[in-house]
Amino acid sequence: MVNVDPRVIVALDFSDQAKALELVDRLAPQLCRLKVGKEMFTRFGPAFVESLRNRGFEVFLDLKFHDIPNTVAAACDAAADLQVWMMNLHASGGRRMMEAARERLQRHSQRPLLVAVTILTSLTTEDIMEVGYRGETAENVMRLASLTKDAGLDGVVCSPLEVADIRHGIGDDFLLVTPGVRPVTAAQDDQRRVMTPVEAIAAGSSYLVVGRPITGAADPIAVLQAINAEIAGDR
Repeated sequence: MVNVDPRVIVALDFSDQAKALELVDRLAPQLCRLKVGKEMFTRFGPAFVESLRNRGFEVFLDLKFHDIPNTVAAACDAAADLQVWMMNLHASGGRRMMEAARERLQRHSQRPLLVAVTILTSLTTEDIMEVGYRGETAENVMRLASLTKDAGLDGVVCSPLEVADIRHGIGDDFLLVTPGVRPVTAAQDDQRRVMTPVEAIAAGSSYLVVGRPITGAADPIAVLQAINAEIAGDR
């Protein structure tokens, strides 16, 4: 069965464009979307995003914009010209920044989804306290998620461990994009707040960002298909 709304977003984190495209050509747009982050976009530019779109993939442009409102709005406008499916910014940039970005994207007839990063999944409570946040990680995530909703964005990027609380507190009409998702057999790498795909979907995740468990696998398409089957309840 063709998945018209794939729940898995494969994170492409390569320093070699040819190796990235070799992997992409082993995947299928019906099974996943693709995430392009800062390293690949800096190395290979908009043309790389276009090459993924030409292969039929929808792209999540993960550049985490964070600057003064006008600068972020202009950057989001430029990203929308690339016809990406989703882009993001930092919720900690504040209400005016998020509202400016949302308003600029409304000029596009096919507006990309706009989501905000709450607290990076690599950060522990001790880490966020060190940079000046007060309270537990979950409290800060909920506060930033509520601010994002109030600013009119489509959703947030958050750890799967905070998904259930956000879903309960904010409701179903809000996208929750969750990195830090690892199949049971995979290593956690540098992620700290993690769940399995089934646990994340059950908690309320909308989309799962999965990188090395797929991109580093000997048979990435088999791993991707297994994750899709698992979250669909087919195994």
